[in-house]
Amino acid sequence: MTHSQSARALRVLVYSDDAQTRAQVIGAIGSRPDPGIPPVSYIEVATAPMVFAQLDAGVIDAVIADGEATPAGGMGLAKQMKDELDPSPPVLVLLGRADDRWLADWSRADAVSVLPVDPIALPRAFVEMVGNAEL
Repeated sequence: MTHSQSARALRVLVYSDDAQTRAQVIGAIGSRPDPGIPPVSYIEVATAPMVFAQLDAGVIDAVIADGEATPAGGMGLAKQMKDELDPSPPVLVLLGRADDRWLADWSRADAVSVLPVDPIALPRAFVEMVGNAEL
């Protein structure tokens, strides 16, 4: 990570049709989940068109997408991002069941965590994903 990138916050898009899920994600990760990555700021989005509007604006460093969101699930959005955007920001998908990991693999998600939000596992998966990404 260059010095100029470390000086600004990571802009993380949190997508879910459920405001409570978005709040739980933000609460679990917080503003500084690890001293090895920059502080985190959030953009909350409840619809798929707004996800792509934010991505098209070029202001997103990473995405956390609710795999259980409706009508557009986070796994489908992750796949669309990976197929259509070059480069695509790293994407963490929240799974309704751990057994759905194969779907997350299909979607080309960079990381996964499970719902309900796990306040230990989610930040760990997020920090690992961001640490592995070339932001």
